[in-house]
Amino acid sequence: MPYLGGISAQDLVYSKDGQWVAYVTFPDQVLWRSKADGSAKLQLSSAPLYALGPSWSPDGKEIAFSSFQPGKGSTIYSVSTDGGTPVELAPNAPGNRSDPVWSPDGDSIAFAVGWGRPNQAAILILNRKTGQISKIPGSEGMYSPRWSPDGRYLVAMPNSQESLMLFDFSTQKWSVLASVSRAGYPCWSRDSQYVYFLRGRSEKPGVMRVKVTDRQIDQVASLMGFQQTGYFGFWLGLAPDDSPLLLKDTGTQEIVALDWHAP
Repeated sequence: MPYLGGISAQDLVYSKDGQWVAYVTFPDQVLWRSKADGSAKLQLSSAPLYALGPSWSPDGKEIAFSSFQPGKGSTIYSVSTDGGTPVELAPNAPGNRSDPVWSPDGDSIAFAVGWGRPNQAAILILNRKTGQISKIPGSEGMYSPRWSPDGRYLVAMPNSQESLMLFDFSTQKWSVLASVSRAGYPCWSRDSQYVYFLRGRSEKPGVMRVKVTDRQIDQVASLMGFQQTGYFGFWLGLAPDDSPLLLKDTGTQEIVALDWHAP
């Protein structure tokens, strides 16, 4: 069913109170925010920035996002939800920076470095109060961090995309949450009990979820015959009630022949 009027957008994410939504238009990659009913729209980014993966601050005052720019690679920014010039985050962090996500207490932002360079990849945490940057132990080769709403865990993916990894902040240890092939777009349920993800490019594409406590994997919806699209060819998000959100390609493709005669 169409969502938010059937807008062409991805990376749609709600504020903590569910009253506001941020999204990135597709294919032009512009960041917008609006009320949950689609009113009070405000553009928050423009070229040469190409926005990806917005994340709301818990107080609803800022949105962190990443942007890819030709010649500059991937960088992370923060912008006021009232508009203004985006501010670059962690400019001294090494390599490409991507996938910023706020901690539930609003004090920190986790992000990935080394996107596209597996030997440089890791998950870092930026302390917003002190500006200090630290690396999550054992996160080498990982990207796409997602902080659980209860603040207890962080889920991430290794560059091999053969599993979902879970970091427990209380034990400072990683464990395999799910052994899957070609997983993508992990999303936490509102109660922090499940991680939803896409089995996007496989013989049996679908929306999946894994329960944190017993690591049981279930299929939420089959995507056989569903023409996915997005910046990376597919995308998955969650509505406030944990309903899966997807971007569907409704265009058509034709094979044509052109008879051309030189003047």
